[in-house]
Amino acid sequence: MGFQRVKRGGRISVGTLALYILLIGLAVICFLPFYFMMINATHNNRAIAQSLNFLPGKYSWANYLKMSERVNIWRGFLNSLIVSGVGTALLAYFGSLAAYGLSKYKFMGNKLLFWVVLSSMMVPPQLSMIGMYDVISKFKLIDNLWALILPMIASAQFVYFVKLYIDTALPDSIVESARIDGYSEISIYNKIILPIISPSIATMGMFAFINSWNQLLIPQIVLRNPKVHTIPVIVANAKGVYRTDFAAAYMAIALSVVPILIAFALFSKRIIGGITAGSVKG
Repeated sequence: MGFQRVKRGGRISVGTLALYILLIGLAVICFLPFYFMMINATHNNRAIAQSLNFLPGKYSWANYLKMSERVNIWRGFLNSLIVSGVGTALLAYFGSLAAYGLSKYKFMGNKLLFWVVLSSMMVPPQLSMIGMYDVISKFKLIDNLWALILPMIASAQFVYFVKLYIDTALPDSIVESARIDGYSEISIYNKIILPIISPSIATMGMFAFINSWNQLLIPQIVLRNPKVHTIPVIVANAKGVYRTDFAAAYMAIALSVVPILIAFALFSKRIIGGITAGSVKG
């Protein structure tokens, strides 16, 4: 729209030009770290130490082989995929179920329970780390991927966002009509509610997936066996493993980021659509 107005008017205002320059500059600043990370992954240690490289090098395969000799990054990919994929799927179903219950079921303590969920978002996760480790230890889940999957199901941010979406986009008349037609409560949720609120689930599910994929603190605490290490733990340990082999370390970091970049590129429109879909009441 901005460029159309410029074309019709024949000139551009100083404010609009400054805004475009600012947005382009911010985009470049955000993109540069990823670009140099990818570029450095294709150069050897000498080139990385001597100069700032702007063009790809020819050592990609050599760096990959050096990295593979010391770190099983593909095992880390599998572990991260299991944790993020299974955890996100369980969160999508049970988290949205909780949001639906808080939104459409009126019971004693409904508002109080919602405020408890809302208040938990203000508590830094680091404060609950000791208690969480104690629970995981008592359930004998140390060195078990379920120690990362199960806590994902209880996401206050997910429940809060989906509840607000349901309040806005799901009329009570739809639920009442389904009950009159003889549907059970679980059938109403599975066959009617889930398809309607799928944009909000997809939006928050993608954020949950990315957050789980990048999680470092909890996996470092509960996963001690290298066979169950996730990608962030492997990358964090790369500095000690590679010592001065920065090229191989850059290759490990670049590979760990690629899935997230691809996922965001594929689902960015859906994420933005899901955020704005419930903003206007139909």
